[in-house]
Amino acid sequence: MNGTMTSAAPLPAEYLQRLPKADLHCHLIGTVRATTFGELARRESLELPADPERIFADINSLPPDPALYRDTRIPVPQQRSADEPEVSYSLFQASNWVVEVLRDADDLTRIVYEAFEDAHRQSGTRHLELFFDALPPHLESLGYLGAVEAYAEGIRMAERDFGMTGLMIQGIDRSRSGAEALEVVRRVVDNPHPYVAGIGLDNLETAGPPERFVDAYRLAGEAGLGRTAHSSEHAPTAVNTITCLDLLGCDRIDHGYYVLEDDAVIERMRDEQVSFTVASTTSRRSWRPWRRASIAAMLDAGLNVIPCSDDPGMFPTSLAAEYGIVSEQIGATPEQIRRMAISSFEASWLPAEERARRVAEVTREIDALDAEFAVSA
Repeated sequence: MNGTMTSAAPLPAEYLQRLPKADLHCHLIGTVRATTFGELARRESLELPADPERIFADINSLPPDPALYRDTRIPVPQQRSADEPEVSYSLFQASNWVVEVLRDADDLTRIVYEAFEDAHRQSGTRHLELFFDALPPHLESLGYLGAVEAYAEGIRMAERDFGMTGLMIQGIDRSRSGAEALEVVRRVVDNPHPYVAGIGLDNLETAGPPERFVDAYRLAGEAGLGRTAHSSEHAPTAVNTITCLDLLGCDRIDHGYYVLEDDAVIERMRDEQVSFTVASTTSRRSWRPWRRASIAAMLDAGLNVIPCSDDPGMFPTSLAAEYGIVSEQIGATPEQIRRMAISSFEASWLPAEERARRVAEVTREIDALDAEFAVSA
């Protein structure tokens, strides 16, 4: 398993831009524009070590202990990459600074709206599902429903202006306890909102094993919420993904590259066509070639991979750029890319009837797009 695919002619950028697609794995704070961050930082008199544009351009999260990754099937780079900046800022540090300058509901509405606007203009994204985190202390006066309604207003504005649809995913910080996660989910369940469709386990996978959150995920499942989790991303094992599916009841998996460590898991993932939201671009720059080789191997194995933008404002990237990497660098075939776009709607948390309608709609659109660009499987 070497993570290489048969070379295919890359699809035109215009085709990938116009391709109807959904982004199912995108963190709200990671979408914030450097210009917006700069404006809010000046308003709040936040002292920063560099201009916001420079900070975002130099985000480069250093990997965990390299010794964890010495014997993986697809080799993980052990050295720094040539494109790493002299001064690096971690994704977590940059995210913390952004959170610090958010002051009220209007700020929350603004960043959601801008996330949708950028997804629409840069990538032609039709449907976006955004992770949001627990409120920091300085925003707790909004209350859970106050914050969610502020997010929802941003989505409603985007629906009106761009014809998009959107949903929110309550993030579960895996570095916290299972009891705290249960309280987060209970708050979501006790305060239902039409734009909050599910929960997702995030933060570094090495900070909290998925089995810690069984009770929280059981409650979410009983309430009919969608469930996903970052898995087999930082911990070099396939077993966490099995735990997420069998014990947490996840509908899809975020990342999942290390399922490649276990042939039996690969076979099950292929047979069940588990949806994996994958990102070729990561804040760990030295890992980008490994990520792309892993996605290539997942495609080679027949797994159901769906490109996502993850933290597009801070990497930086876009959903269209991620599809471009899959086409140009990974070598996915036109049929595979078509399948990814359709799968992005199939794996969404839209209501079942709307989801089926959208899948049929985008399938027809892609048929027309293929005809226009003379693309064949």
